[in-house]
Amino acid sequence: MIFNYKCLKYYLFISLISCNLNRDQDTIKNNQNSIMIPAFNQDSAYKNISDQVNFGPRVPGSEEHYKCKNYISKKLSNYCDTLILQDFEAVTFDNKILNSTNIIGSFSPNKAKRILLCAHWDTRPFADQDSINKNKPIIGANDGASGVGVLIEIARQFSILKPKIGVDIIFFDVEDYGQPDDSDLPRVDNSYCLGSQYWSNNPHKRNYFAKYGILLDMVGGEKAVFTQELASVEFAPKVLSKVWLTGIQLGFNDYFSFEKTGLIVDDHLYINNLSKGRVPTINIIEHDKKTKSKFYKHWHTHNDNIENIDRQTLKVVGQTLLHVIYNE
Repeated sequence: MIFNYKCLKYYLFISLISCNLNRDQDTIKNNQNSIMIPAFNQDSAYKNISDQVNFGPRVPGSEEHYKCKNYISKKLSNYCDTLILQDFEAVTFDNKILNSTNIIGSFSPNKAKRILLCAHWDTRPFADQDSINKNKPIIGANDGASGVGVLIEIARQFSILKPKIGVDIIFFDVEDYGQPDDSDLPRVDNSYCLGSQYWSNNPHKRNYFAKYGILLDMVGGEKAVFTQELASVEFAPKVLSKVWLTGIQLGFNDYFSFEKTGLIVDDHLYINNLSKGRVPTINIIEHDKKTKSKFYKHWHTHNDNIENIDRQTLKVVGQTLLHVIYNE
């Protein structure tokens, strides 16, 4: 993605008003109804991230990429009702043709009322934001693996206790093969997010519709702050408000900020634009005002490694999503 200013085993009873998640289990009475909600397991999510990182950089076309595809596919096939591997050829800014795959797992695929959860599973083939080894691929623990790790854990929880609505989880490929700013090649428009562009033009089901979508990107940094970026505000303000208010109600005030920040070119932008409003989608992504990029401080560098993944941030994002989904 790029930043562009231009454009249980444990279960909880949740109150729709407020609750406290400082403990692993809480029982809170809801005067209207009681909703069973799993406790998100941050250790399980962390292991999912570690497993991906252990393959090495998952650059499309590499052996590591192929092994990780099999790993994610097996995980989803164990948890989801259906699994679809959407194979396609991606043409990159440097005219490479890459055999690519969007990995799609669905729960209750025949239910009309659905939501979409998504992340990208590939990693960047160059560390263009680093000061050394700029032409070597990054490991992508946060930028790629963190969103996947959280959603695999959510899929595991769904396999234990299904939500009332249908859910599709999509892991997009070739998100991070975009053209570097210092590239000597002619500029190529829309060089990022090739997997989500393909899916948005070729959904896995004809006339696919979801009530809304939530994209996770860089959701594992320590003390991450998630602001409300412009595309999310413009395309899906109600969804954004729902998710952010849920996080605040759960006590995650330090993570969910109502500050409005600039547009980010990421998978959600193409879902919103190309799906013609069928899936209004937001992006949960770290904003760091102290960095030049305004992204996670290790973005597109070799320091985006497992040592810089924080379990508490994974808990914050995962638990918030579980509360949003089970309350539908």
